[in-house]
Amino acid sequence: MAHDATAFITTVALAFVMAFTLGFLAQRLRLSPIVGYLLAGIVVGPYTPGFLIDAELANQFAEIGIILLMFGVGLHFSVKDLHAVRGIALLGAVVKTVLATMLGFSAAHFLWDWSPGASLVFGVALSVASTVVLTRELEARHKLDSHEGRITVGWLIVEDLIMVLVLVLLPATRGLLRAGDLPEAEQLGPLAEMLALAVGKIAVFGAVVIFVGRRIAPWILGQVARTGSRELFTLSVLAIAFGIAYGSSELFGVSFALGAFFAGMVLNESDLSYQAAADSLPFQNAFAVLFFVSVGMLVDPAIVLAHPVWLTGAALITIVAKFLITFIIVLAFRYPVGTALMVSAGLAQIGEFSFILASLGVELKIMTREVQSLILATALLSISLNPFLFKLIGPLERALGRVKWFTGLLNRYAALPAIPKAAVSEGHTIIVGYGRVGSVIGAELTRQERPFIVIEYDRMAADKLRQQGLDVVYGNAAAVAVLEAAHIATASLLVITAPDGFAAGHILTQARKIRHDIKVIARSHSTEQLAFLKRQGADLAVMGEHELAIVMAEYSLRELGVAEHVIGGVLNDLRRGETFSPVTRH
Repeated sequence: MAHDATAFITTVALAFVMAFTLGFLAQRLRLSPIVGYLLAGIVVGPYTPGFLIDAELANQFAEIGIILLMFGVGLHFSVKDLHAVRGIALLGAVVKTVLATMLGFSAAHFLWDWSPGASLVFGVALSVASTVVLTRELEARHKLDSHEGRITVGWLIVEDLIMVLVLVLLPATRGLLRAGDLPEAEQLGPLAEMLALAVGKIAVFGAVVIFVGRRIAPWILGQVARTGSRELFTLSVLAIAFGIAYGSSELFGVSFALGAFFAGMVLNESDLSYQAAADSLPFQNAFAVLFFVSVGMLVDPAIVLAHPVWLTGAALITIVAKFLITFIIVLAFRYPVGTALMVSAGLAQIGEFSFILASLGVELKIMTREVQSLILATALLSISLNPFLFKLIGPLERALGRVKWFTGLLNRYAALPAIPKAAVSEGHTIIVGYGRVGSVIGAELTRQERPFIVIEYDRMAADKLRQQGLDVVYGNAAAVAVLEAAHIATASLLVITAPDGFAAGHILTQARKIRHDIKVIARSHSTEQLAFLKRQGADLAVMGEHELAIVMAEYSLRELGVAEHVIGGVLNDLRRGETFSPVTRH
Protein backbone atom coordinates (compact mmCIF):
# COMPACT_ATOMS: atom_id res chain seq x y z
CA MET A 1 0.00 0.00 0.00
CA ALA A 2 1.29 3.44 -0.94
CA HIS A 3 2.20 6.01 1.67
CA ASP A 4 -0.77 8.15 2.79
CA ALA A 5 0.62 11.15 0.91
CA THR A 6 0.40 9.27 -2.39
CA ALA A 7 -2.55 6.99 -1.64
CA PHE A 8 -4.93 9.36 -3.40
CA ILE A 9 -3.04 9.51 -6.69
CA THR A 10 -2.22 5.78 -6.53
CA THR A 11 -5.89 4.91 -6.12
CA VAL A 12 -7.01 7.19 -8.96
CA ALA A 13 -4.19 6.10 -11.28
CA LEU A 14 -4.67 2.35 -10.80
CA ALA A 15 -8.46 2.61 -10.98
CA PHE A 16 -8.45 4.61 -14.22
CA VAL A 17 -5.70 2.59 -15.90
CA MET A 18 -7.31 -0.77 -15.13
CA ALA A 19 -10.80 0.53 -15.95
CA PHE A 20 -9.60 1.89 -19.29
CA THR A 21 -7.74 -1.30 -20.20
CA LEU A 22 -10.55 -3.71 -19.36
CA GLY A 23 -13.29 -1.32 -20.49
CA PHE A 24 -11.65 -1.00 -23.90
CA LEU A 25 -11.26 -4.77 -24.11
CA ALA A 26 -14.95 -5.26 -23.21
CA GLN A 27 -15.96 -2.77 -25.90
CA ARG A 28 -13.88 -4.61 -28.50
CA LEU A 29 -15.65 -7.81 -27.50
CA ARG A 30 -18.98 -6.01 -28.08
CA LEU A 31 -19.78 -5.98 -24.37
CA SER A 32 -20.77 -2.98 -22.29
CA PRO A 33 -17.69 -1.09 -20.98
CA ILE A 34 -19.31 -1.35 -17.55
CA VAL A 35 -18.38 -5.04 -17.58
CA GLY A 36 -14.73 -3.99 -17.94
CA TYR A 37 -15.02 -1.44 -15.12
CA LEU A 38 -16.49 -4.06 -12.76
CA LEU A 39 -13.76 -6.56 -13.71
CA ALA A 40 -11.16 -3.84 -13.07
CA GLY A 41 -12.52 -3.51 -9.55
CA ILE A 42 -12.23 -7.25 -9.02
CA VAL A 43 -8.62 -7.18 -10.26
CA VAL A 44 -7.53 -4.38 -7.89
CA GLY A 45 -9.80 -5.49 -5.05
CA PRO A 46 -8.87 -7.10 -1.75
CA TYR A 47 -10.02 -10.58 -2.79
CA THR A 48 -7.65 -10.87 -5.77
CA PRO A 49 -3.83 -11.12 -5.49
CA GLY A 50 -1.74 -8.46 -7.24
CA PHE A 51 -2.52 -4.75 -7.38
CA LEU A 52 -4.33 -3.37 -4.36
CA ILE A 53 -5.79 0.12 -4.01
CA ASP A 54 -7.08 1.95 -0.96
CA ALA A 55 -10.61 0.62 -0.43
CA GLU A 56 -11.61 3.53 1.82
CA LEU A 57 -10.62 6.09 -0.77
CA ALA A 58 -12.31 4.06 -3.50
CA ASN A 59 -15.53 4.05 -1.47
CA GLN A 60 -15.39 7.83 -1.15
CA PHE A 61 -14.97 8.13 -4.90
CA ALA A 62 -17.91 5.76 -5.26
CA GLU A 63 -20.01 8.09 -3.10
CA ILE A 64 -19.16 10.95 -5.46
CA GLY A 65 -20.06 8.69 -8.39
CA ILE A 66 -23.45 7.89 -6.82
CA ILE A 67 -24.14 11.60 -6.28
CA LEU A 68 -23.34 12.43 -9.91
CA LEU A 69 -25.25 9.43 -11.27
CA MET A 70 -28.36 10.37 -9.29
CA PHE A 71 -27.88 14.02 -10.26
CA GLY A 72 -27.89 12.92 -13.91
CA VAL A 73 -31.08 10.86 -13.40
CA GLY A 74 -32.80 13.90 -11.88
CA LEU A 75 -31.48 16.22 -14.58
CA HIS A 76 -33.06 14.05 -17.29
CA PHE A 77 -36.27 13.39 -15.36
CA SER A 78 -39.07 14.74 -17.52
CA VAL A 79 -42.63 14.80 -16.27
CA LYS A 80 -43.77 15.39 -19.88
CA ASP A 81 -41.98 12.28 -21.16
CA LEU A 82 -43.40 10.24 -18.30
CA HIS A 83 -46.90 11.60 -18.91
CA ALA A 84 -46.77 10.57 -22.59
CA VAL A 85 -46.37 6.89 -21.65
CA ARG A 86 -47.86 7.10 -18.17
CA GLY A 87 -50.20 4.13 -18.55
CA ILE A 88 -47.69 1.45 -19.42
CA ALA A 89 -44.79 3.09 -17.54
CA LEU A 90 -46.56 3.49 -14.21
CA LEU A 91 -48.55 0.26 -14.06
CA GLY A 92 -45.94 -1.79 -15.92
CA ALA A 93 -43.03 -0.70 -13.71
CA VAL A 94 -44.98 -1.27 -10.49
CA VAL A 95 -46.27 -4.72 -11.53
CA LYS A 96 -42.89 -5.86 -12.83
CA THR A 97 -41.07 -4.59 -9.71
CA VAL A 98 -43.52 -6.34 -7.38
CA LEU A 99 -43.46 -9.66 -9.29
CA ALA A 100 -39.66 -9.70 -9.66
CA THR A 101 -39.25 -8.84 -5.96
CA MET A 102 -41.61 -11.67 -5.00
CA LEU A 103 -39.65 -14.13 -7.14
CA GLY A 104 -36.33 -13.06 -5.62
CA PHE A 105 -37.75 -13.13 -2.10
CA SER A 106 -39.34 -16.57 -2.59
CA ALA A 107 -36.16 -18.12 -4.00
CA ALA A 108 -33.95 -16.70 -1.26
CA HIS A 109 -36.27 -17.28 1.71
CA PHE A 110 -38.01 -20.53 0.88
CA LEU A 111 -35.38 -22.33 -1.23
CA TRP A 112 -32.12 -21.01 0.22
CA ASP A 113 -33.33 -20.34 3.79
CA TRP A 114 -32.20 -16.71 4.00
CA SER A 115 -33.65 -14.28 6.54
CA PRO A 116 -36.77 -12.34 5.45
CA GLY A 117 -34.86 -9.03 5.52
CA ALA A 118 -31.99 -10.26 3.36
CA SER A 119 -34.43 -12.00 1.02
CA LEU A 120 -36.51 -8.84 0.59
CA VAL A 121 -33.52 -6.61 -0.17
CA PHE A 122 -32.22 -9.29 -2.56
CA GLY A 123 -35.56 -9.42 -4.39
CA VAL A 124 -35.79 -5.63 -4.71
CA ALA A 125 -32.19 -5.44 -5.97
CA LEU A 126 -33.00 -7.93 -8.76
CA SER A 127 -36.14 -6.02 -9.80
CA VAL A 128 -34.61 -2.73 -10.97
CA ALA A 129 -32.77 -2.24 -14.27
CA SER A 130 -29.75 -0.02 -14.87
CA THR A 131 -30.49 3.39 -16.38
CA VAL A 132 -26.86 3.79 -17.46
CA VAL A 133 -26.69 0.43 -19.25
CA LEU A 134 -30.05 0.76 -20.99
CA THR A 135 -29.70 4.36 -22.21
CA ARG A 136 -26.29 3.50 -23.69
CA GLU A 137 -27.71 0.45 -25.48
CA LEU A 138 -30.63 2.49 -26.88
CA GLU A 139 -28.30 5.29 -28.00
CA ALA A 140 -26.01 2.79 -29.75
CA ARG A 141 -29.01 1.48 -31.70
CA HIS A 142 -30.48 4.97 -32.38
CA LYS A 143 -33.61 3.93 -30.45
CA LEU A 144 -33.52 6.41 -27.56
CA ASP A 145 -35.99 8.79 -29.25
CA SER A 146 -38.12 6.00 -30.73
CA HIS A 147 -41.51 5.01 -29.30
CA GLU A 148 -39.93 1.92 -27.73
CA GLY A 149 -37.20 4.13 -26.29
CA ARG A 150 -39.71 6.53 -24.72
CA ILE A 151 -41.65 3.64 -23.17
CA THR A 152 -38.48 2.09 -21.75
CA VAL A 153 -37.11 5.38 -20.40
CA GLY A 154 -40.49 6.23 -18.85
CA TRP A 155 -40.55 2.75 -17.27
CA LEU A 156 -37.02 3.31 -15.94
CA ILE A 157 -38.00 6.66 -14.44
CA VAL A 158 -40.80 5.00 -12.47
CA GLU A 159 -38.45 2.21 -11.35
CA ASP A 160 -35.88 4.80 -10.26
CA LEU A 161 -38.52 6.66 -8.24
CA ILE A 162 -39.54 3.39 -6.58
CA MET A 163 -35.89 2.73 -5.68
CA VAL A 164 -35.47 6.26 -4.32
CA LEU A 165 -38.41 5.57 -2.00
CA VAL A 166 -36.91 2.18 -1.02
CA LEU A 167 -33.58 3.84 -0.15
CA VAL A 168 -35.44 6.24 2.14
CA LEU A 169 -37.57 3.57 3.82
CA LEU A 170 -34.84 0.96 4.30
CA PRO A 171 -33.03 2.75 7.16
CA ALA A 172 -36.38 3.39 8.88
CA THR A 173 -37.21 -0.33 8.86
CA ARG A 174 -33.73 -1.75 9.50
CA GLY A 175 -34.57 -2.85 13.07
CA LEU A 176 -37.49 -4.91 11.88
CA LEU A 177 -35.62 -6.34 8.88
CA ARG A 178 -32.58 -7.25 11.00
CA ALA A 179 -34.77 -9.08 13.50
CA GLY A 180 -35.17 -11.89 11.00
CA ASP A 181 -38.93 -12.33 11.49
CA LEU A 182 -41.91 -11.10 9.54
CA PRO A 183 -43.84 -8.34 11.40
CA GLU A 184 -46.48 -9.40 13.91
CA ALA A 185 -49.87 -7.66 14.02
CA GLU A 186 -48.88 -5.52 17.05
CA GLN A 187 -45.75 -4.34 15.22
CA LEU A 188 -47.66 -2.92 12.27
CA GLY A 189 -48.66 0.27 14.14
CA PRO A 190 -45.10 1.36 15.05
CA LEU A 191 -43.92 0.27 11.61
CA ALA A 192 -46.57 2.43 9.93
CA GLU A 193 -45.50 5.38 12.12
CA MET A 194 -41.85 4.93 11.12
CA LEU A 195 -42.76 4.74 7.45
CA ALA A 196 -45.04 7.77 7.72
CA LEU A 197 -42.24 9.73 9.41
CA ALA A 198 -39.75 8.74 6.71
CA VAL A 199 -42.16 9.60 3.90
CA GLY A 200 -43.05 12.85 5.67
CA LYS A 201 -39.39 13.86 5.87
CA ILE A 202 -38.84 13.19 2.19
CA ALA A 203 -42.05 15.05 1.31
CA VAL A 204 -41.00 18.13 3.31
CA PHE A 205 -37.51 17.97 1.86
CA GLY A 206 -38.86 17.57 -1.67
CA ALA A 207 -41.28 20.47 -1.22
CA VAL A 208 -38.54 22.77 0.11
CA VAL A 209 -36.08 21.86 -2.64
CA ILE A 210 -38.59 22.00 -5.50
CA PHE A 211 -40.52 25.13 -4.51
CA VAL A 212 -37.52 27.08 -3.25
CA GLY A 213 -34.70 25.52 -5.22
CA ARG A 214 -36.31 25.72 -8.64
CA ARG A 215 -36.58 29.48 -8.22
CA ILE A 216 -33.11 30.07 -6.81
CA ALA A 217 -30.99 27.50 -8.70
CA PRO A 218 -32.08 28.50 -12.24
CA TRP A 219 -31.62 32.16 -11.28
CA ILE A 220 -28.06 31.41 -10.13
CA LEU A 221 -27.33 29.56 -13.37
CA GLY A 222 -28.70 32.48 -15.37
CA GLN A 223 -26.53 35.00 -13.52
CA VAL A 224 -23.41 32.87 -13.97
CA ALA A 225 -24.18 32.28 -17.66
CA ARG A 226 -24.23 36.05 -18.22
CA THR A 227 -20.60 36.27 -17.10
CA GLY A 228 -19.61 34.23 -20.16
CA SER A 229 -17.27 32.04 -18.09
CA ARG A 230 -17.56 28.32 -18.89
CA GLU A 231 -15.48 27.45 -15.82
CA LEU A 232 -17.79 29.33 -13.45
CA PHE A 233 -20.87 27.81 -15.10
CA THR A 234 -19.55 24.28 -14.71
CA LEU A 235 -18.55 25.06 -11.13
CA SER A 236 -22.01 26.44 -10.37
CA VAL A 237 -23.64 23.21 -11.65
CA LEU A 238 -21.38 21.05 -9.45
CA ALA A 239 -21.85 23.41 -6.48
CA ILE A 240 -25.63 23.12 -6.73
CA ALA A 241 -25.47 19.32 -7.10
CA PHE A 242 -23.15 18.72 -4.16
CA GLY A 243 -24.54 21.58 -2.07
CA ILE A 244 -28.10 20.27 -2.18
CA ALA A 245 -26.89 16.68 -1.66
CA TYR A 246 -24.90 17.66 1.43
CA GLY A 247 -27.57 20.00 2.78
CA SER A 248 -30.25 17.34 2.42
CA SER A 249 -28.18 14.91 4.46
CA GLU A 250 -27.38 17.41 7.22
CA LEU A 251 -30.80 19.10 7.52
CA PHE A 252 -33.24 16.30 6.69
CA GLY A 253 -31.25 13.13 7.31
CA VAL A 254 -31.87 11.80 3.79
CA SER A 255 -29.15 10.26 1.65
CA PHE A 256 -26.69 12.12 -0.56
CA ALA A 257 -28.14 10.18 -3.50
CA LEU A 258 -31.69 11.44 -2.90
CA GLY A 259 -30.45 15.00 -2.44
CA ALA A 260 -28.55 14.80 -5.72
CA PHE A 261 -31.64 13.44 -7.50
CA PHE A 262 -33.70 16.43 -6.36
CA ALA A 263 -30.85 18.78 -7.31
CA GLY A 264 -31.07 17.41 -10.85
CA MET A 265 -34.86 17.85 -10.86
CA VAL A 266 -34.41 21.48 -9.76
CA LEU A 267 -31.99 22.25 -12.60
CA ASN A 268 -34.25 20.44 -15.06
CA GLU A 269 -36.64 23.39 -14.69
CA SER A 270 -34.03 25.78 -16.08
CA ASP A 271 -33.68 26.74 -19.75
CA LEU A 272 -29.98 26.07 -19.22
CA SER A 273 -30.53 22.45 -18.15
CA TYR A 274 -29.10 21.04 -21.40
CA GLN A 275 -25.89 23.03 -20.95
CA ALA A 276 -25.77 21.98 -17.29
CA ALA A 277 -26.09 18.34 -18.35
CA ALA A 278 -23.37 18.74 -20.98
CA ASP A 279 -20.95 20.40 -18.55
CA SER A 280 -21.50 17.88 -15.77
CA LEU A 281 -21.35 14.84 -18.07
CA PRO A 282 -17.52 14.47 -18.12
CA PHE A 283 -17.42 14.52 -14.31
CA GLN A 284 -20.36 12.14 -14.16
CA ASN A 285 -18.66 9.72 -16.57
CA ALA A 286 -15.30 9.87 -14.75
CA PHE A 287 -16.68 9.31 -11.27
CA ALA A 288 -19.18 6.75 -12.56
CA VAL A 289 -16.18 4.71 -13.72
CA LEU A 290 -14.70 4.94 -10.21
CA PHE A 291 -18.09 3.97 -8.81
CA PHE A 292 -18.21 0.79 -10.91
CA VAL A 293 -14.58 0.00 -10.05
CA SER A 294 -15.32 0.35 -6.34
CA VAL A 295 -18.35 -1.91 -6.77
CA GLY A 296 -16.18 -4.55 -8.46
CA MET A 297 -13.82 -4.43 -5.47
CA LEU A 298 -16.65 -5.74 -3.30
CA VAL A 299 -17.05 -8.94 -5.33
CA ASP A 300 -15.47 -11.98 -3.71
CA PRO A 301 -15.02 -14.54 -6.52
CA ALA A 302 -14.60 -17.34 -3.99
CA ILE A 303 -18.10 -16.73 -2.59
CA VAL A 304 -19.63 -16.67 -6.05
CA LEU A 305 -17.88 -19.88 -7.09
CA ALA A 306 -18.93 -21.55 -3.84
CA HIS A 307 -22.63 -20.93 -4.54
CA PRO A 308 -23.30 -21.66 -8.24
CA VAL A 309 -26.95 -22.49 -7.51
CA TRP A 310 -27.53 -19.04 -6.00
CA LEU A 311 -25.92 -17.32 -8.98
CA THR A 312 -27.88 -19.42 -11.48
CA GLY A 313 -31.16 -18.69 -9.69
CA ALA A 314 -30.45 -14.96 -9.47
CA ALA A 315 -29.46 -14.83 -13.16
CA LEU A 316 -32.62 -16.68 -14.24
CA ILE A 317 -34.82 -14.25 -12.28
CA THR A 318 -32.96 -11.19 -13.60
CA ILE A 319 -32.67 -12.19 -17.25
CA VAL A 320 -35.35 -14.77 -18.05
CA ALA A 321 -38.16 -14.08 -15.56
CA LYS A 322 -37.97 -10.29 -15.88
CA PHE A 323 -37.87 -10.61 -19.68
CA LEU A 324 -41.03 -12.75 -19.73
CA ILE A 325 -42.87 -10.61 -17.17
CA THR A 326 -42.13 -7.43 -19.10
CA PHE A 327 -43.00 -9.07 -22.43
CA ILE A 328 -46.43 -10.14 -21.16
CA ILE A 329 -47.13 -6.72 -19.60
CA VAL A 330 -46.28 -4.81 -22.80
CA LEU A 331 -48.41 -7.18 -24.92
CA ALA A 332 -51.26 -6.74 -22.42
CA PHE A 333 -51.17 -3.02 -23.24
CA ARG A 334 -51.73 -4.06 -26.89
CA TYR A 335 -48.32 -3.02 -28.18
CA PRO A 336 -46.67 -4.91 -31.08
CA VAL A 337 -44.42 -7.91 -30.48
CA GLY A 338 -41.35 -5.94 -31.60
CA THR A 339 -42.00 -3.22 -29.01
CA ALA A 340 -42.55 -5.83 -26.29
CA LEU A 341 -39.27 -7.57 -27.17
CA MET A 342 -37.32 -4.29 -27.24
CA VAL A 343 -38.59 -3.15 -23.83
CA SER A 344 -38.15 -6.63 -22.32
CA ALA A 345 -34.56 -6.96 -23.54
CA GLY A 346 -33.65 -3.54 -22.18
CA LEU A 347 -34.99 -4.24 -18.69
CA ALA A 348 -33.49 -7.75 -18.31
CA GLN A 349 -30.45 -6.61 -16.30
CA ILE A 350 -29.55 -4.89 -13.03
CA GLY A 351 -27.08 -2.11 -12.30
CA GLU A 352 -26.30 0.96 -10.24
CA PHE A 353 -29.40 1.05 -8.00
CA SER A 354 -28.87 -2.63 -7.18
CA PHE A 355 -25.29 -1.80 -6.16
CA ILE A 356 -26.43 1.10 -3.98
CA LEU A 357 -29.15 -1.03 -2.38
CA ALA A 358 -26.77 -3.93 -1.73
CA SER A 359 -24.19 -1.64 -0.09
CA LEU A 360 -26.87 -0.07 2.08
CA GLY A 361 -28.16 -3.51 3.06
CA VAL A 362 -24.69 -4.53 4.27
CA GLU A 363 -24.16 -1.20 6.02
CA LEU A 364 -27.46 -1.60 7.91
CA LYS A 365 -26.55 -5.24 8.72
CA ILE A 366 -29.70 -6.51 6.99
CA MET A 367 -27.72 -8.88 4.79
CA THR A 368 -24.23 -10.32 4.55
CA ARG A 369 -21.38 -9.61 2.13
CA GLU A 370 -22.10 -13.02 0.60
CA VAL A 371 -25.46 -11.74 -0.64
CA GLN A 372 -23.85 -8.50 -1.80
CA SER A 373 -21.26 -10.43 -3.82
CA LEU A 374 -24.04 -12.51 -5.36
CA ILE A 375 -25.98 -9.39 -6.42
CA LEU A 376 -22.86 -7.81 -7.92
CA ALA A 377 -21.95 -11.01 -9.79
CA THR A 378 -25.53 -11.21 -11.13
CA ALA A 379 -25.21 -7.62 -12.35
CA LEU A 380 -21.92 -8.43 -14.07
CA LEU A 381 -23.49 -11.44 -15.81
CA SER A 382 -26.71 -9.69 -16.84
CA ILE A 383 -24.92 -6.60 -18.18
CA SER A 384 -22.57 -8.84 -20.17
CA LEU A 385 -25.46 -10.74 -21.77
CA ASN A 386 -27.71 -7.71 -22.39
CA PRO A 387 -26.29 -6.79 -25.85
CA PHE A 388 -26.93 -10.35 -27.02
CA LEU A 389 -30.59 -10.08 -25.95
CA PHE A 390 -30.96 -7.04 -28.19
CA LYS A 391 -29.50 -9.02 -31.10
CA LEU A 392 -32.13 -11.72 -30.54
CA ILE A 393 -35.05 -9.29 -30.98
CA GLY A 394 -35.30 -9.70 -34.76
CA PRO A 395 -34.99 -13.52 -34.83
CA LEU A 396 -37.43 -13.86 -31.91
CA GLU A 397 -39.99 -11.60 -33.60
CA ARG A 398 -39.77 -13.63 -36.82
CA ALA A 399 -39.96 -16.92 -34.92
CA LEU A 400 -43.04 -15.81 -32.95
CA GLY A 401 -44.63 -14.65 -36.20
CA ARG A 402 -44.51 -18.25 -37.41
CA VAL A 403 -46.30 -19.59 -34.31
CA LYS A 404 -49.94 -19.75 -35.47
CA TRP A 405 -51.62 -20.03 -32.07
CA PHE A 406 -49.62 -17.06 -30.76
CA THR A 407 -50.31 -14.80 -33.75
CA GLY A 408 -53.97 -15.87 -33.75
CA LEU A 409 -54.36 -15.01 -30.07
CA LEU A 410 -52.55 -11.71 -30.60
CA ASN A 411 -54.69 -10.77 -33.60
CA ARG A 412 -57.96 -11.61 -31.83
CA TYR A 413 -56.96 -9.53 -28.85
CA ALA A 414 -55.16 -6.62 -30.46
CA ALA A 415 -56.30 -6.26 -34.08
CA LEU A 416 -58.22 -3.24 -35.30
CA PRO A 417 -61.29 -3.84 -37.48
CA ALA A 418 -60.21 -4.58 -41.05
CA ILE A 419 -60.59 -1.94 -43.75
CA PRO A 420 -63.10 -3.31 -46.29
CA LYS A 421 -61.67 -3.62 -49.78
CA ALA A 422 -64.73 -1.91 -51.22
CA ALA A 423 -63.97 1.17 -49.10
CA VAL A 424 -60.44 1.54 -50.54
CA SER A 425 -59.89 3.73 -53.60
CA GLU A 426 -57.56 2.21 -56.18
CA GLY A 427 -54.25 4.05 -56.45
CA HIS A 428 -54.24 5.12 -52.80
CA THR A 429 -51.13 6.06 -50.81
CA ILE A 430 -49.85 4.03 -47.85
CA ILE A 431 -48.13 6.06 -45.11
CA VAL A 432 -46.02 4.00 -42.71
CA GLY A 433 -45.86 5.91 -39.41
CA TYR A 434 -48.03 8.92 -38.58
CA GLY A 435 -45.74 11.00 -36.41
CA ARG A 436 -44.36 14.47 -37.12
CA VAL A 437 -43.49 13.61 -40.75
CA GLY A 438 -46.34 11.27 -41.64
CA SER A 439 -49.03 13.55 -40.19
CA VAL A 440 -47.86 16.47 -42.37
CA ILE A 441 -48.02 14.29 -45.49
CA GLY A 442 -51.44 12.96 -44.46
CA ALA A 443 -52.80 16.45 -43.84
CA GLU A 444 -51.71 17.58 -47.32
CA LEU A 445 -53.20 14.47 -48.97
CA THR A 446 -56.45 15.17 -47.15
CA ARG A 447 -56.39 18.75 -48.36
CA GLN A 448 -55.89 17.51 -51.92
CA GLU A 449 -58.65 14.91 -51.43
CA ARG A 450 -56.25 12.03 -52.13
CA PRO A 451 -57.05 8.70 -50.40
CA PHE A 452 -54.49 7.13 -48.07
CA ILE A 453 -54.15 4.38 -45.47
CA VAL A 454 -51.90 4.63 -42.42
CA ILE A 455 -49.85 1.74 -41.03
CA GLU A 456 -49.09 2.55 -37.39
CA TYR A 457 -46.84 0.53 -35.07
CA ASP A 458 -48.10 2.23 -31.89
CA ARG A 459 -51.40 0.69 -30.83
CA MET A 460 -52.58 3.66 -28.76
CA ALA A 461 -51.79 6.07 -31.60
CA ALA A 462 -53.60 3.75 -34.05
CA ASP A 463 -56.74 3.79 -31.87
CA LYS A 464 -56.70 7.61 -31.71
CA LEU A 465 -56.26 7.93 -35.48
CA ARG A 466 -59.20 5.56 -36.06
CA GLN A 467 -61.30 7.73 -33.73
CA GLN A 468 -60.36 10.72 -35.89
CA GLY A 469 -61.82 8.96 -38.92
CA LEU A 470 -58.59 7.85 -40.61
CA ASP A 471 -58.14 4.43 -42.20
CA VAL A 472 -55.48 2.75 -40.06
CA VAL A 473 -53.85 -0.67 -40.07
CA TYR A 474 -52.12 -1.58 -36.83
CA GLY A 475 -48.84 -3.53 -36.89
CA ASN A 476 -45.32 -3.82 -38.23
CA ALA A 477 -45.19 -2.76 -41.89
CA ALA A 478 -42.39 -5.27 -42.49
CA ALA A 479 -44.98 -8.06 -42.10
CA VAL A 480 -46.60 -9.16 -45.37
CA ALA A 481 -49.99 -9.60 -43.66
CA VAL A 482 -49.95 -5.98 -42.47
CA LEU A 483 -49.06 -4.67 -45.95
CA GLU A 484 -51.84 -6.78 -47.45
CA ALA A 485 -54.28 -5.41 -44.86
CA ALA A 486 -53.37 -1.93 -46.17
CA HIS A 487 -54.33 -3.21 -49.67
CA ILE A 488 -50.87 -2.67 -51.12
CA ALA A 489 -51.90 -4.62 -54.25
CA THR A 490 -53.96 -1.62 -55.40
CA ALA A 491 -51.78 1.16 -53.94
CA SER A 492 -49.71 3.49 -56.10
CA LEU A 493 -47.34 4.97 -53.51
CA LEU A 494 -45.67 3.78 -50.30
CA VAL A 495 -44.27 6.47 -47.98
CA ILE A 496 -42.08 5.16 -45.15
CA THR A 497 -41.57 7.91 -42.54
CA ALA A 498 -39.72 5.89 -39.87
CA PRO A 499 -36.19 7.37 -39.45
CA ASP A 500 -34.43 3.99 -39.36
CA GLY A 501 -33.29 3.46 -42.96
CA PHE A 502 -32.40 -0.19 -42.46
CA ALA A 503 -35.89 -0.97 -41.14
CA ALA A 504 -37.35 1.03 -44.03
CA GLY A 505 -35.28 -1.06 -46.45
CA HIS A 506 -36.78 -4.26 -45.04
CA ILE A 507 -40.31 -2.83 -45.45
CA LEU A 508 -39.45 -1.84 -49.02
CA THR A 509 -38.26 -5.38 -49.82
CA GLN A 510 -41.44 -6.95 -48.43
CA ALA A 511 -43.62 -4.44 -50.30
CA ARG A 512 -41.94 -5.13 -53.65
CA LYS A 513 -42.58 -8.87 -53.20
CA ILE A 514 -46.30 -8.10 -53.33
CA ARG A 515 -46.29 -5.16 -55.69
CA HIS A 516 -43.05 -4.94 -57.70
CA ASP A 517 -43.92 -1.66 -59.44
CA ILE A 518 -45.06 0.39 -56.43
CA LYS A 519 -43.30 3.73 -55.96
CA VAL A 520 -41.48 3.94 -52.60
CA ILE A 521 -40.35 7.02 -50.69
CA ALA A 522 -38.25 6.33 -47.57
CA ARG A 523 -36.49 8.28 -44.85
CA SER A 524 -33.04 7.60 -43.39
CA HIS A 525 -31.04 8.62 -40.35
CA SER A 526 -27.50 8.48 -41.79
CA THR A 527 -25.53 8.44 -45.03
CA GLU A 528 -25.02 4.67 -44.64
CA GLN A 529 -28.78 4.15 -44.40
CA LEU A 530 -29.33 6.49 -47.35
CA ALA A 531 -26.95 4.45 -49.51
CA PHE A 532 -28.63 1.22 -48.33
CA LEU A 533 -32.08 2.49 -49.36
CA LYS A 534 -30.81 3.48 -52.79
CA ARG A 535 -29.31 0.00 -53.25
CA GLN A 536 -32.66 -1.50 -52.24
CA GLY A 537 -34.31 0.44 -55.05
CA ALA A 538 -36.14 3.26 -53.27
CA ASP A 539 -37.54 5.75 -55.80
CA LEU A 540 -36.71 8.56 -53.39
CA ALA A 541 -34.52 8.26 -50.28
CA VAL A 542 -34.35 11.27 -47.97
CA MET A 543 -32.03 12.12 -45.09
CA GLY A 544 -33.36 14.96 -42.95
CA GLU A 545 -30.00 16.61 -42.26
CA HIS A 546 -29.08 16.47 -45.97
CA GLU A 547 -32.33 18.14 -47.07
CA LEU A 548 -31.91 20.76 -44.34
CA ALA A 549 -28.39 21.49 -45.60
CA ILE A 550 -29.67 21.94 -49.16
CA VAL A 551 -32.32 24.46 -48.07
CA MET A 552 -29.81 26.39 -45.94
CA ALA A 553 -27.21 26.34 -48.72
CA GLU A 554 -29.74 27.65 -51.24
CA TYR A 555 -30.80 30.51 -48.94
CA SER A 556 -27.18 31.37 -48.09
CA LEU A 557 -26.12 31.53 -51.76
CA ARG A 558 -29.07 33.75 -52.67
CA GLU A 559 -28.31 36.11 -49.79
CA LEU A 560 -24.71 36.30 -51.01
CA GLY A 561 -25.86 37.29 -54.51
CA VAL A 562 -24.76 34.14 -56.34
CA ALA A 563 -26.25 33.82 -59.85
CA GLU A 564 -29.37 31.64 -60.16
CA HIS A 565 -27.84 29.32 -62.76
CA VAL A 566 -24.88 28.68 -60.42
CA ILE A 567 -27.25 27.99 -57.52
CA GLY A 568 -29.17 25.55 -59.69
CA GLY A 569 -25.99 23.63 -60.51
CA VAL A 570 -24.90 23.59 -56.88
CA LEU A 571 -28.28 22.26 -55.72
CA ASN A 572 -28.25 19.54 -58.37
CA ASP A 573 -24.78 18.45 -57.21
CA LEU A 574 -25.92 18.40 -53.59
CA ARG A 575 -28.99 16.34 -54.43
CA ARG A 576 -26.76 13.84 -56.23
CA GLY A 577 -24.54 13.76 -53.14
CA GLU A 578 -21.58 15.44 -54.88
CA THR A 579 -19.30 18.00 -53.24
CA PHE A 580 -18.41 21.31 -54.83
CA SER A 581 -15.98 24.17 -54.40
CA PRO A 582 -17.46 27.69 -54.37
CA VAL A 583 -14.13 29.08 -55.59
CA THR A 584 -13.86 26.90 -58.71
CA ARG A 585 -17.51 27.45 -59.59
CA HIS A 586 -17.01 31.21 -59.62
